[in-house]
Amino acid sequence: MKQMLMAAALVVLASPAVAAGEFAQGSEARSWGLLGEEKARFEAVVVDVLCELTGDCPADCGGGGRYLGLRRAADGALVLANKNLQAVFTGAVEELLPYCGKTVEVDGLLVGEPEMTPAKVYQVQRLREPGGEWLKADRWTRTWDEAHPDLAGVEGRWYRKDPRVMGEIEAEGYLGLGLATDAEFIDYLFEE
Repeated sequence: MKQMLMAAALVVLASPAVAAGEFAQGSEARSWGLLGEEKARFEAVVVDVLCELTGDCPADCGGGGRYLGLRRAADGALVLANKNLQAVFTGAVEELLPYCGKTVEVDGLLVGEPEMTPAKVYQVQRLREPGGEWLKADRWTRTWDEAHPDLAGVEGRWYRKDPRVMGEIEAEGYLGLGLATDAEFIDYLFEE
């Protein structure tokens, strides 16, 4: 079943083929110097990717707990929205969720090399409802701060104090290989 879903995903994501730069016209996206990066501005419907691939479709696109994508109007391709304008690789769901099932115009970067990845992913830098005002795609950290008011006075960036991140580190270690491996690695690094 898993292989069948992956095959379906590759077909949905990879076809139809789009010529490089086909959606660059009118884009004001800022370059990040990423491999295979190209500017892309297009209209699309915001979709729940799991819904698109399996037919499991909650009304609210999963309420923020699912990966969201863009069903591009020009060719019907499913474009995976991987991040927003902010520097960390987060935020695409936060930006797109208010538009679940709606048509938006997005401007950002398609990133990826055909030799290395089956499809490019998208970095949303700005978006708007058709004919509306452009909005910067930078809501993620503000929303995180609002969801964690008890951590406002704690020093450090969000990922150094996020309860989910701290829980994973506590359970699996900093390397994600278990606490014993972390201890061995730390001993190795700091042995005299």
